[in-house]
Amino acid sequence: MMIAWLFLLTSVLTGTAGDLLMAKGMSDHGEIYDFRPRALLRMITRLSGNGHIAIGILAQAVSFFSFVALLTVAELSFAVPATALGMVIKTIFAKLFLNEQIGRRRWAAAVLVSFGVLLVSL
Repeated sequence: MMIAWLFLLTSVLTGTAGDLLMAKGMSDHGEIYDFRPRALLRMITRLSGNGHIAIGILAQAVSFFSFVALLTVAELSFAVPATALGMVIKTIFAKLFLNEQIGRRRWAAAVLVSFGVLLVSL
């Protein structure tokens, strides 16, 4: 079961890092308004040169493969709820690193998710 926790931790932490990096990269890029094929190609070219986006995609890939590995050693009924812990970590890190304003309702939701993960893991 120890290997399952290692895969879980890797999946949650790299998924969190990937989401934070991509959020930062997209924040730097700005909102996308033009969805015509040529404009999308220009946007993809521009985003591919953004280090936050590139490393975020790599982190998301590691997260995905860690989750797949987790499924080889743990039941889905454990893996999916346990990875929800990432929502809590993402909320904390969004506040710390992205300076997002997080209201009471979102903090309460993060706490409830934490209790749910604890119940599933026991």
